[in-house]
Amino acid sequence: MKEKDEKKLSWKEVCRLNGRGFRIIYKRYPKLVLSRFVPMVWDVLTPYISIYLSARIIGELAGTRDVGRLRELVLITLCVEAFLALGKALLTKWKNYVNSTLFLMMDQFYVDKLLGMDFIDIDDSKMHELYYKIQQFHSGGNWGIPRLLKIFEELVAALFTIVGGIVLTVSLFTSRVPEGAYTVLNHPLFLLVVLVVMFGTIYLAPALITKADRFWVKNSDKRMEGNRLFCFKLDFMAYKTDLAADVRIYRQERFMKKYSADKTGPFYSNGLFARYAARMGGFYNASSAAVSVAFTGVVYAFVCLKAWAGAFAIGEVTQYIASITKVSTGVSMLVRVVGDLRNNVPFLKENFRFLDIPNTMYQGSLTVEKRKDCNYEVEFKDVSFRYPGSDVWALRNINMKFRIGKRLAVVGRNGSGKTTFIKLLCRLYDPTEGEILLNGINIRKYNYLDYMSIFSVVFQDFKLFAFSLGQNVAAGVDYDKERAETCLIKAGFGERLAMMPEGTETYLYRDFCDNGVDISGGEAQKIAIARALYKDSPFIVLDEPTAALDPVAEAEIYSKFGEIVEDKTAIYISHRLSSCRFCDDILVFDEGRIVQQGSHDRLVADGGGKYYELWNAQAQYYT
Repeated sequence: MKEKDEKKLSWKEVCRLNGRGFRIIYKRYPKLVLSRFVPMVWDVLTPYISIYLSARIIGELAGTRDVGRLRELVLITLCVEAFLALGKALLTKWKNYVNSTLFLMMDQFYVDKLLGMDFIDIDDSKMHELYYKIQQFHSGGNWGIPRLLKIFEELVAALFTIVGGIVLTVSLFTSRVPEGAYTVLNHPLFLLVVLVVMFGTIYLAPALITKADRFWVKNSDKRMEGNRLFCFKLDFMAYKTDLAADVRIYRQERFMKKYSADKTGPFYSNGLFARYAARMGGFYNASSAAVSVAFTGVVYAFVCLKAWAGAFAIGEVTQYIASITKVSTGVSMLVRVVGDLRNNVPFLKENFRFLDIPNTMYQGSLTVEKRKDCNYEVEFKDVSFRYPGSDVWALRNINMKFRIGKRLAVVGRNGSGKTTFIKLLCRLYDPTEGEILLNGINIRKYNYLDYMSIFSVVFQDFKLFAFSLGQNVAAGVDYDKERAETCLIKAGFGERLAMMPEGTETYLYRDFCDNGVDISGGEAQKIAIARALYKDSPFIVLDEPTAALDPVAEAEIYSKFGEIVEDKTAIYISHRLSSCRFCDDILVFDEGRIVQQGSHDRLVADGGGKYYELWNAQAQYYT
């Protein structure tokens, strides 16, 4: 945020935005907030009890020195200290337990938002850039919503520190010096001057620190750019296993030498932040420390002068110095917190900009009829689609019907609209024009999740997790072992399954289990196909399902395709036209339109068609 915009920002707006962020945290994790509030209040107030009791003991030692009274005070102090220590230990244990997954809890806001967001927004590069920016805010200073926990703790600490300190300090200003040379210390004007000096220095020290922090806030974009470059270099050169071989073969680490040699980068010795730390940033921090020392000098001088003049006994000296120093700490912390509240606003705005992305896709209410005969019919009627912000039609005037229980192949060049067609079918997108019907009803009227349940899809960029094989097949923690094994065998994974040391309980990869097994790309693809079969949906969509398979495994999948899909309606996307022969019907896409439709034999016989062109472009490699 620019400085002139910051000046326009009212404190009402600052409080509103920070309050909204805090309410988000409290509504979701009330125990998290309480686990920070109660221990903090305990930690802040208990030292005052020790200060008070210590002052009584010192006063007794400097006064009458009554042994019985001293014994009583020491015993009370020991018992109270033991109780306070026990309470602190229990509260700290509770706090650590509740906060053990703090990072995950803070990240969950954004994960839940992503999972519930319309897919068309997930596909938007601007949304990804915003989300990445927020992650950089969190890692580079913990700004935004996560910062509010720190601000909350410091605010509680500041307020209770001030209250506790004032309670034990009031008598410092109300106690009167006996008549004599130092009677001037009783004059209200003198006390006013002392208070002004004290609170002036109390305010100035944190204000200087806040001023120093403002620079980091104003230059957060440059810091994010530096983090991105640093992380890229680290990922690129150090531990990205999928890049390691390529980096070594082509010596691509040399790309980074230019940036490593440039000492004017954000985090280098001659960079922006280093120069600021050495100049104005260093000045503000040093000045803050000097002001703090000056305050301590004023406190000691005033307290000792009143004690010397006879306003109170030596025991109260320790009480007043310790208490007023804590009041100083509390006020300084409060000023610092107020500065943090303002500094945090630009980051909160970005957080809320992400969290407030609206879901515009209608969710529907009708229940999809669960039919044992899988008698579903899907029809595209004049369907056109273009991506938000684009003037180019990704699909234009698509009209077609799926014949129940048939095998449909979808082919075409890259960018011809095949994947968009499938995403519209699965209702990841809604058409810009036209409508898609399921059994004669617009799919927008069906409950969104209910409609998606009738599709099993193996996307080209599918994901397997480092959990057990069975859990990956079932896409869940609990699963039917026999059913999972059957699906794996159908997908051609039977021989590999027999070699698994713990069958379907064998972990994939070694992220969470030392005995996990590594699998090839082709094996992963078979597991993904098995996952689609396990879901047992009426429609099965396979996007390049044999791309990572060797010729033998690919031939096995083709030969068993009927057994794999059974009575389901199968939609098969492929660049390998030779694999389309086993399909009943073929859709040929070109520039967002269906330009041909028919069987392989009929389409290849049309010498002037797009399919014939694509077929002959590949056929030369099979002769």
